[in-house]
Amino acid sequence: MTATAQPQHAPEALAELARAKGVDTWYRAADGTVRPVSHTTLIRVLAALGVDASTPERARTALEEHRREQAARPLPPYVIARPGRPARLDTAAGTRLVVDLEDGGSRDLPADGTLPADLPLGYHTLRAASSDGWVSAPLIVAPDRIPAPERRGWGFAAQLYSVLSDDSWGMGDLGDLTTLLQWSGRTLGADFALINPLHAMLPAAHADHSPYWPSSRLFPDPVHLRVDALPEYAALTGPDRAAARELHERAERLRTRVLDGEALIDRDAVWELKRAALRLLHRVPPTSERLHAYRDFTAREGQELTDFATARALAEAHGPDWRTWPAALRHPASPAVRQERERLAGEVEFHRWLAWLVDGQLADAQAAAEEAGMAIGVVHDLAVGVHPGGAEAWALQDCLATGVAAGAPPDAFSAQGQNWQIPPWRPDTLARTGYAPYAALLRRVFRHAGAVRVDHVMGLFRLWWIPEGAGIAEGTYVRYDREAMLGVLALEALRAGVHVIGEDLGTVENGVRDELAARGVLGTSVLWLTRETTSFGEEDPAGAIVPAHRWRRQCLATLTTHDLPSTASWLTGDHVELRHRHGLLPGSLAEERKAADELRGTWLDEAARAGCAPGDDLPGQLTALHRYLARTPSVLLAAWLPDVVGDLRSPNLPGTSDAQPNWQQPVADADGRPVTLARLSTAPLARAVATALTGGGPR
Repeated sequence: MTATAQPQHAPEALAELARAKGVDTWYRAADGTVRPVSHTTLIRVLAALGVDASTPERARTALEEHRREQAARPLPPYVIARPGRPARLDTAAGTRLVVDLEDGGSRDLPADGTLPADLPLGYHTLRAASSDGWVSAPLIVAPDRIPAPERRGWGFAAQLYSVLSDDSWGMGDLGDLTTLLQWSGRTLGADFALINPLHAMLPAAHADHSPYWPSSRLFPDPVHLRVDALPEYAALTGPDRAAARELHERAERLRTRVLDGEALIDRDAVWELKRAALRLLHRVPPTSERLHAYRDFTAREGQELTDFATARALAEAHGPDWRTWPAALRHPASPAVRQERERLAGEVEFHRWLAWLVDGQLADAQAAAEEAGMAIGVVHDLAVGVHPGGAEAWALQDCLATGVAAGAPPDAFSAQGQNWQIPPWRPDTLARTGYAPYAALLRRVFRHAGAVRVDHVMGLFRLWWIPEGAGIAEGTYVRYDREAMLGVLALEALRAGVHVIGEDLGTVENGVRDELAARGVLGTSVLWLTRETTSFGEEDPAGAIVPAHRWRRQCLATLTTHDLPSTASWLTGDHVELRHRHGLLPGSLAEERKAADELRGTWLDEAARAGCAPGDDLPGQLTALHRYLARTPSVLLAAWLPDVVGDLRSPNLPGTSDAQPNWQQPVADADGRPVTLARLSTAPLARAVATALTGGGPR
């Protein structure tokens, strides 16, 4: 029996070319060992960056061409600076340099190429005189850090679609979000509500139900609209009003089946009803005020909105995945797309209008949070990437890598690793565009938020790229300019007045959490996963638990997340049985039960030592663990909303698809009976948890 062949070190030209392009030639595995990346992987990842290194000769040629380009360039592709930190540009002596400021002014730079320390924050243009005229490069001046919350705050975390009320059209919507904000803010003194991504989705029948695999992150999905709260709904008359009422009644029947436990949440069915109703509303003549607001919105959103609406209209005409459209329509700048946009002008306009409606209700939700006394309000969630066949991948295909997918290598929490099937940003294209697409994305997600959770925030530093058709372990890390990625994040967050929470769970490179904290990005600490770190900086699943007083201050602390069992499931051991039924346990059922019992006992003992006596029943233990969270120095505390009714299910069970109803379940009680938002608001544990996290009652 022969040993498995290990990748050999790459030839020097290939390795140097890879490093020059930000592609790692080795990585540290979860067990601490250093593993070289195979030649094949390096060649295929470089190809995804537009570099032909398929033979040693081509690799040398590409490396020489890269060096020549670097030497001949009078300015770098972009410049990142911070106020109060003078920096010197590497330009030829005597080169005249000018900064065109974002506000329209301009400044000459000193002859030595020093950037002044007092340049204002913003997106400027750096120009250099050359023998061929002026050349330019984006100059981004970013703040040192994002302001932290002024005081400790707490809030509920929930999957919005799962929180249904008696007014929902079959799934939780922005009207339900407003109710959640008003109840938890006014009655319980909550400071925020953390919800799942509301990004525009592909039909679930084509992709899946996960809000973390969207069609586009640039605009939210109109399925979240509370249709009957729109002014146009009240203005319906005659047959259109009757038709809308009939659609509303059908939605009520759909909701009733979900709340009676007879059906799962069906996003596609909900959208079919809402879309039909919205087409009726679109025929209502707008008031002067609404018309002006709509025109302001479309002017502000510009070409990105046009491309998004065009992609949605083309998807309805030619299928949901742009990769299957006629070849002439597969690039947004093609003449055929312009012609098709004109032919489908009515549909394109409809989708522009829908985007405006959602923007309005998102603004209303954040305003309701502020009126309820919340210090933060809505915490939106930014997915790490998009579906490769969706609207964003079509519109930004020149900025996204093809032939690869982003994911995560095998680690202690996921022995097989993860392939998220999302096309990653190309760092070279981001550089050429001055990070404009990235900034535009952040700007839109931040607009109506009090804070934003950034999924897999480590991706601002590096992402694991997996060549198409290769195993997950056959990938490698590709580096991003952390100063640029964090700088743009900080600039957009400061301008929007939002806090940023980074989801930094899993494999985290040594030093990354410290750098994020230095820039004001909060981390995420989950009780069941909080362990001592290994010698190379990663949390060790076999390590000792971290007592409350040693948790991070600059983080959001919580008991669980959407990808983990609910707290009730942890406390009862139900999650072990569920994973056993799906064949997901790494060991035997008896071994995993024993390990789960030990982990639960360890944390309950720790809570007791901290003065949070847990008691013997589930409500008492759950309340005690929230009291324990309050003993940590963490600036934000989140309670999983389904925990207040003892829900044993998790929204998502990683490693399953059709065998488990991921992303389709309403909040339910311990017996699996769906629970309305009204019942959640009167659950005794809701107030008990609020009191545990605050040490008191409402404001």
